[in-house]
Amino acid sequence: MKSSTALSKAQFAILHQQVTNCTLCPRLVEYRERIGREKRRAYMDWDYWAKPVPGFGDINARVVILGLAPGAHGSNRTGRPFTGDGSGYFMYPVLYETGFASQPNATHLGDGMELKDAYITAAAHCAPPLNKPTPEELSNCSVFLDRELALLKNTRVLVALGKIGFDTYLRHLKRTGEIQSASAFGFGHAAEYKLPNGRYLLASYHPSMQNTNTGKLTERMFADIFRRASRLAQR
Repeated sequence: MKSSTALSKAQFAILHQQVTNCTLCPRLVEYRERIGREKRRAYMDWDYWAKPVPGFGDINARVVILGLAPGAHGSNRTGRPFTGDGSGYFMYPVLYETGFASQPNATHLGDGMELKDAYITAAAHCAPPLNKPTPEELSNCSVFLDRELALLKNTRVLVALGKIGFDTYLRHLKRTGEIQSASAFGFGHAAEYKLPNGRYLLASYHPSMQNTNTGKLTERMFADIFRRASRLAQR
């Protein structure tokens, strides 16, 4: 009989493979593959991932991070969430500083990055044009999200990055019957909610370059979110 840990790893492996093989959204399939062929001048020598990007991290994590979608020349190039673009260059040093990442820099698969007590996933697993997945595309990906969150059995805190990530998680809670209405949950940076199941929902501005380059989201603000998540996870 397999141990529970071995079983969990096998379940995640199956889910991640099914995510990677997904072709449910024709617009996203066309876009991610075209970007992978055309590439960006700086990455012409890269073999782009150009597929859906599965979640990444500690499957026993107490802190789950829910982002928006892969960046066209970041995760869509490297195959790992927040790896190889501006958002990741901002986020991983903060995760390292707050004890969730093994190193401050994430550049490619096989770079040695490991997450500790944290797991990263996204509302949409394919890079969308203009970083805007449609409601139908988000709905298609919700099947994977529901399964993924169900497998993450030790979750104590969900950190939602940006309003789309925040709203995506609220829809998950409605689908699973955890809440009946989302009306009591307003998005704002550092907004915090204790959920009926005893878990916590934390909101943060998304670490997009639009937010970080303008100072709307600073490293200190972002680090404060993960310090708070760490404290809540221990309750």
